[in-house]
Order: sequence, then C-alpha cells, then structure tokens
Amino acid sequence: MPISRPPLTPLAQSLPSTVPFVGPETQERAMGRPFRARLGANENGFGPSPRVIAAMAEAAGDVWKYGDPESLDLRRALANEHRIGIENIAVGEGIDALLGLIARLYVGPGTPVVTSLGGYPTFNYHVVGFGGRLVTVPYDGDRENLQGLREAAIRENAPLVYLANPDNPMGTWWEGDEIAHFAASLPETTMLVLDEAYGETAPKSALPPFDTSRPNMLRMRTFSKAYALAGMRCGYAIGEAEAIRAFDKIRNHFGMPRITQAASLAALEDRAYLAATLDRISACRTRIAGIAEAHGLQAIPSATNFVAIDCGGKETAEAVMHGLLARDVFVRKPATPGLDRCIRVSVGPENEIACFEEAFAEALAAAHNQR
Repeated sequence: MPISRPPLTPLAQSLPSTVPFVGPETQERAMGRPFRARLGANENGFGPSPRVIAAMAEAAGDVWKYGDPESLDLRRALANEHRIGIENIAVGEGIDALLGLIARLYVGPGTPVVTSLGGYPTFNYHVVGFGGRLVTVPYDGDRENLQGLREAAIRENAPLVYLANPDNPMGTWWEGDEIAHFAASLPETTMLVLDEAYGETAPKSALPPFDTSRPNMLRMRTFSKAYALAGMRCGYAIGEAEAIRAFDKIRNHFGMPRITQAASLAALEDRAYLAATLDRISACRTRIAGIAEAHGLQAIPSATNFVAIDCGGKETAEAVMHGLLARDVFVRKPATPGLDRCIRVSVGPENEIACFEEAFAEALAAAHNQR
C-alpha cells in the first residue's frame, strides 16, 4: 500500500532541493580527505581576536540560557560604533538570515525583485523561496551596473533592489558618493538592500555616511568576514526606525545565542586586533595578486577578503578550479557568462597561500596542456 503524506504547498513543491553553495565539508566527504587549504568560502582564516575566544569561553557556562532576544548590549555597542540610534539596528543570524526576513517582508508570489546577474546567489534563493520573480541586470564589466539596476527597478516598479558593495564574486566596488546618488535616484517605493558584508575591508571612501532618515534603504553588515566569526552567525541591518521595527514582526526572537552575542561584542571592542587583521587581509590580497601576475594573469582589484583571478576564459578557469580541488585546495569561481573567466581565492594564513601557490602553478600548467 503506497505511503501518503501531507502535500507541500505548490510553491514549495516547485522549488529544487538545493542550496546556494556546496560546502567544503560536503566536498571533503566526497573526496574522503580534508582540504589542505580552505580558500573558497570567503572566511577569515586569520581567526578571531584572543579576547573573543576568552569571551566565548566565559559565556560557555551559560549556554543553557536563551540569548537576550533584544541583543541589547550588542545593539548599543553597534549604535555607538556607527553613531546612530539603537532603534536603527536589527540583529540576526548573519546577513543571509536577514535577507530571508527582508524577502518575507516585501516579496509575494510574482513580486519583481531586481538584482545583478551573477550577484550573491543566497539573496536569489530567498526571493524565489517566497515566490518572487527575479529581474537580473548584467554586470558592467567587472562591476555591478548601477544605471541598469536603477532602470530595471523603475521599469518593473520593484519593491526591492539588491546591491553588494563591495561586490561578491568580483571584489570590485563603487565609491560612496556614487552609491548615495544611486540610492537617491530610486523610487520611494523601492527598498535598496545594500549588502556591505565586506565594508570593513573596503576603502572608507566606498561607504557613504549613514542616513537613517531614509525609509527605503537597508544596509547590511556582518561579523563573518573581517571579524572572523562566520561560524557564530551574526549580522545586522541598519535603517530607518520603522523599517527596522518591521523585522520584529517575523524574526526569530531567540535566534541569537548568548555565546554569539558575547563573541560579537568582544570582537567589536578589540579595535587593535581588527586593524591588524585588516592589514593582513590587504597584504594577502597583494600576495595572491602577485601569484597571478607571476603566471601572466590579471587579478581584479579587490576591496574584499578575496581576489578574483582572470584566467582568460571560462574553460581555463574551470580547469584551474578543478585542478586546484584535485590538489586539495578549495576555491570557487563565478558561473555567470562574462564573470566565469575568473576563479575566486579567499585570503588566508601563509601556509595555505603557499599550498595555493604551488597547486595553482600545477593546475594552470595542466589546464594549458589540455588546450
């Protein structure tokens, strides 16, 4: 007798059983061995501040308690850091979770949502998951196309337009005054979701001043990148007070563990460690670019914690990526035409970059021999 079960909703039934990224652990299980260098997920391999580790250890004994549902101490510290009001900050389980909440707040079946073709796929995942209709705009060279995004938002009367600055997967950026002009040019009925996950690693000129009076702009930040807390899942949104209050309608009010809040607060307080880490990230970007240039390839100038290397074409880039994976070096590459000529290499400790340098030479030589 066949087994019956409650049916999924038509929308859920239509969705693929997939995730935006295949994790390195999944790939390691398939290989039967660990990677020697983990340089594909844009994590911060330099690790968190020792003060963060100490704060986590101190908080560990209280993990039997739920975390503060208001994340009050952390929000106060963030408000002080950015010189804005506490009412202008919402904390959530990484930018990814906050993007999901934004989609839930503004997207229904058939809602047009504007983003870049080849931009951060997790945003697309959430939009499609709530039945939205993605309207994609090709990159302008290696940067997201501000004029194209604006025109699409106006043409589609879209309630959301997503822009990452600095950009993932290319690492490029727009200057802050250009971002401010773009935001001001959007219709009042279009919410700009400005993903600044790499804000700390970018030039200060790339970040416009905070204007929390603007009701149609949400700026996203994270502790996953510069602060090296990807595994703790803590991000935050900054915006006009009423737009921020909307998160309270649907957020997971006990989603932020005490240990995560303690770690994020300690990371924010250790300014010296952050400054040193940013110097290491910058130096490593230069190192990776030098490795590319030593092989006659161009590295795209980056304001993030990764470097996109132009391999000259899609087939070569794919062969190099697979050659690196076969040599136990984890990297990723864009899949979108025009961007797919590149591989993307995260910064990391010297021993892992040395592994990459050796494996890259071998993988590139093998790719050229296949042609």
